[in-house]
This record gives sequence, C-alpha cells and structure tokens, in this order.
Amino acid sequence: MPRTTTIECPGCPPLRALTFDVLGLVKVIEARSKLDGVPKVVERWGDPDSSKAILAASINDRKSNPVWKASLRRIEDFDSHTGSVSFATPETWSVCGSGEICCSKVHADEGYSVFGGKGIEINMWDLEKTSKIWSAKSPQANNLGIFTPTCFTSLTFLSNDDHRKVVVGTKNHQVCLYDTSSQRRPVLSIDFRETPIKSVVEDLDGHTIYVGNGSGDLGSFDIRTGKLLGCFLGKCSGSIRSITRHPEHSIIASCELLLYNTFLSESGLDSYVRFWDINSRQLLSAVFLKQHLTNVVFDSNFSNEETTIATDPHKDEIHVSNEEQFQNEEDALPVKRKKASKGKIEAKKKKSKKVKKVKDEVHVEE
Repeated sequence: MPRTTTIECPGCPPLRALTFDVLGLVKVIEARSKLDGVPKVVERWGDPDSSKAILAASINDRKSNPVWKASLRRIEDFDSHTGSVSFATPETWSVCGSGEICCSKVHADEGYSVFGGKGIEINMWDLEKTSKIWSAKSPQANNLGIFTPTCFTSLTFLSNDDHRKVVVGTKNHQVCLYDTSSQRRPVLSIDFRETPIKSVVEDLDGHTIYVGNGSGDLGSFDIRTGKLLGCFLGKCSGSIRSITRHPEHSIIASCELLLYNTFLSESGLDSYVRFWDINSRQLLSAVFLKQHLTNVVFDSNFSNEETTIATDPHKDEIHVSNEEQFQNEEDALPVKRKKASKGKIEAKKKKSKKVKKVKDEVHVEE
C-alpha cells in the first residue's frame, strides 16, 4: 500500500501551473489569495487520447504571448493563456549511433543542449551549428575489471548564466556534476538513497539542486560541497516524475508516479501535483488530477487580480429594471396556504375528541 502522511497544508501564494499527462490533457491550476491560497483546476485543454501522451514540456515564459512546447509524437506549440495549438517544424539530426535517449535539456539562452540516456554518455551540442562540442568519457572498470555502463535518467544545467556545468541523475542512485571546461568525467558524485534518480532541477542561486528518486524521496543538495541540505516533509506516494522551480516564489512543484507491489505485479498512478516551500521544506498543498502525470511547469506572469469584462451600462440598467419587475410580479402572486403535516392533523383530531368528551360529561351531570 502507498505510504501517506497527515500534514496540515497552509496553502500557496498566488500562482499558476500547467500539468501534462499520458492522455495528452493539459490542466491549468491556479491559486488565488481570495481562496486562501488553495490551488484548483480552472481549465482543461485537449481531449483524452493515449496516442497523444505528452512526454516532455517546456514553457517560454515571456510577458507577451507566452508559449509552451509539448513533445508528443511531434512538437506542438501552445498558447499558455488560451490553449490554442500550432504545429512546429523542427530540425532533426542524429545525436548518437546506438542506445536510447532518456533525458535532454536546453539551456536558458537556447544556444546549447545536452543529451543522455541508456548506453549514451552525456554529450553537449551547439544548436546553432547543430554540432557536438563536448562528450563525457565512459566510467572506468571496477576493481574486478567489470565495466558497468551508466544509465542517465535526468539532467539539468546548474545555472542559467553558465552552460558549462551540468548536473545529472543516474539509475545507480547517483547525482553527478560535470564541468565541460575541466574534464570529461564527473567532478563530483553523490549517492542519494537506494533507488534511481528520476528528476533533477536547479535553483535560482546557481548552487542548490533538488533531487527526486523512484521511491518518492525529495531532497535538496548544495552542489558545491555535495552536502544534503535536507529532505522535504511529507512522504510522496510514488516515483517522482517531474520537479519544477517557481521563478519568483520560494516554491517547487512535483508530480509522482505510484508503484506498489502485491502478490501480482501492479502499477498505478498517484496523480497528485504537490507544492512545497523550499525554505521550510513543508508541503503547502496537493491537487488530485485523476490522470497519470508526466510534467508540470509554472507560469510566472500570472496575475492575482481577476480580469473584469467591460459591460454596457444601458444593458445593466435594463437588467436591473427586469429584476425589479420580476420581483414585483412575485410579490403580486397569491400566496398558497401550506398543507398541514399529518402529525399536526392527528394532534388536532385528538384535541377535538377530548373537548367533545368533556362537554358530554358536563351534559350528563346536569
């Protein structure tokens, strides 16, 4: 059975998040101060179709016409306000000759990208020239002379200002730091619990990272020293699939994949997106979204003020006069008497029988 916790959730600051799932649905979650910071689903885009499962998503978080990209079997551009779709025509090239790409990341300046996966070492590409500029070296054999190839499951750039430092997570529950200007092997390796690393995301300070693994553990590290700063309160129910950092508030969001074993091997989904405070590492809120989640992103241009629609004052006057007329008609209608209940009717009958009996007794005495 999944592990659960009972922790009070104080609510979130005003925010807007978009979640993606295996049925190709996009759900918009908003938290407003008027609702005590309780996030709720306000919109849903798309129709459920398992063939359109969203595998990866990113957002171009600009103030005018923000667009997020989703990777299905093809790349699609979406307007983050209206959900309108436009199909992109990407340029393709071969990243590797063999293996399976499991993770990739594009730098903030959109000039560089890194790839990694099963049987594929970390390699960096110049997107303008579409050429490989750096590749990691395979790990050395152990003391028994056995070579175990590394399987990379997640990666991210450490800073938006420097594309030379990359943090990766491996299937062997390791978090590694690569510096392309220094060497081809990791300059730092950290072990985190005993399950594969599933998601890694950087903080805005340029030296803190957040790591989620296959057993629902979520922790933060100082990558300069490799020290574990702490784990987040409230055990997640399954494998963490995606973590994202809010660009303004001290909040991160995560979505999980629930795996549990009984006598038969079964798999299900937690289907929750959770919001955490990075300072206290406390769970702020959780939203159940029914479908199997794959990614979550934040929209930093969200405004807490609700948009008001301009109306015609003449129409408002007509609407008010119609309401007054309807109210007057209701007052003029005859009021029907309510039928008495059976209990009241029986009580009245008993009372009348008693009065009649007393009158008969008085008449006999006379």
